[in-house]
Amino acid sequence: MKTAVIEALEKFYGKNDAEIRVFYAPGRVNLIGEHTDYNGGYVFPCALDFGTYAAIRKRNDKKVFMASLNFDLKVELDIDNIIYDKSHDWANYPKGVLQVLQDEGYTFSGFEIVFEGDIPNGAGLSSSASIEVVTAVAINEVFNLNIDRIELVKMCQRAENTFVGVNCGIMDQFAVGMGKKDHAILLKSDTLEYSYVPLKLEDYKILITNTNKRRGLLDSKYNERRSECEKALFYLQKALPIHNLSEISIEQFEEYKHLIPEEVLIKRARHVITENQRVLEAVKALNDKDLIKFGKLMVESHNSLRDDYEVTGKELDTLVEEALKLKGVIGSRMTGAGFGGCTVSIVKEEAVPEFVEVVSKNYKQKIGYEPTVYITGIGEGAREIDLTKEW
Repeated sequence: MKTAVIEALEKFYGKNDAEIRVFYAPGRVNLIGEHTDYNGGYVFPCALDFGTYAAIRKRNDKKVFMASLNFDLKVELDIDNIIYDKSHDWANYPKGVLQVLQDEGYTFSGFEIVFEGDIPNGAGLSSSASIEVVTAVAINEVFNLNIDRIELVKMCQRAENTFVGVNCGIMDQFAVGMGKKDHAILLKSDTLEYSYVPLKLEDYKILITNTNKRRGLLDSKYNERRSECEKALFYLQKALPIHNLSEISIEQFEEYKHLIPEEVLIKRARHVITENQRVLEAVKALNDKDLIKFGKLMVESHNSLRDDYEVTGKELDTLVEEALKLKGVIGSRMTGAGFGGCTVSIVKEEAVPEFVEVVSKNYKQKIGYEPTVYITGIGEGAREIDLTKEW
């Protein structure tokens, strides 16, 4: 893949003496802590060992040429005239990053860039954040902008919020930009305080199972859920001096939930508040080397997302139900925004072949088509590829 993007760049845009550099950003999976990030709470993601490569070469003019080996579309634009264009599809994500960098006062010339990724598009594993972050890291390094990595991560989130129009939280870009091999990240979404937690799975594997139901955040009820949380917060703020739902303890919520006039808003708030607590319990379980407890918290998380937040649906629920029937599966839950996408499961290594076979067969029987199972490791965050060592 590293060589393919270089060869494609020279094929699409010709050979010359300008240096070609290659950058990489992973996908991510959130192990627990779903829909807490935009509510100021804790999340617990890790970077995966697959992602997006980008080969980039400077130009001497203001033209930008973008191509991807995953899609037929090629885009050409002028650096002084970057506008959102629905027909540009995936290219709006890197375009948004360029716009935000310019809004922040950074200047750079034109360039050619070719992307290739192996993150399943629309699966909820952050293909959009991966392409944003790989673009940002590439521009930062190639044009010597010297932007701090966390600032870059924030700019990528802003690109998705303001340019693409998806009201996502910070978690995706943070996990992609800041990931560390064999560690998950405990991240407090409102302050960006974070710590790395070793994730020693020993004879267990992380399996990500894609429902193969296409789900774009823009088309989902994501923004509706966010709005419901804001309404619930508004009512609770009448009695509590809080800025977000995640500041509330479960005990406080039980005491003050009567202030929320709609049952559906109570359910939304209850999910966020209990999920925030589950993340902290999950980290403690890992520190205590209690993977079984961690797995149980994953299942509780899924049940809350199903019953209180109502973002799972029959495809995700079926995958979790079928997974939990198998010996050797200690935890399974939906991950990502929901409404399709993926589940994440922790499975005994010896049980992986049975998981793939049985869950796939039973899912197809109930849903009508097969899921896709990825056996993954926990990889590094975004970086430049050293072509002398990683070629």
